[in-house]
Amino acid sequence: MSRRKDRERFLAMKRENPDYVGFRNSDQDSIQTVDAPYQAVVCSRCGKKRNVAPEVAQEQGANYVCMSCLEEGGAEVEQPEEVNA
Repeated sequence: MSRRKDRERFLAMKRENPDYVGFRNSDQDSIQTVDAPYQAVVCSRCGKKRNVAPEVAQEQGANYVCMSCLEEGGAEVEQPEEVNA
């Protein structure tokens, strides 16, 4: 599309809605940043870095095993043993 047509379309939208700022707003203040909902953790089996929920990262820590390794290992999943006192 030409600049003229783009400008005409923008002005038509602006007439219909005075608050319209355009599809690609140049105002950087209106862009909302999202906090990263995941943490990078290294799998203890394959050594690959995976993005996991912070709760999982905190709970499993250095013993984290990714889903790929769990599927390959099947029933060989190591569960932490509870010590009975």
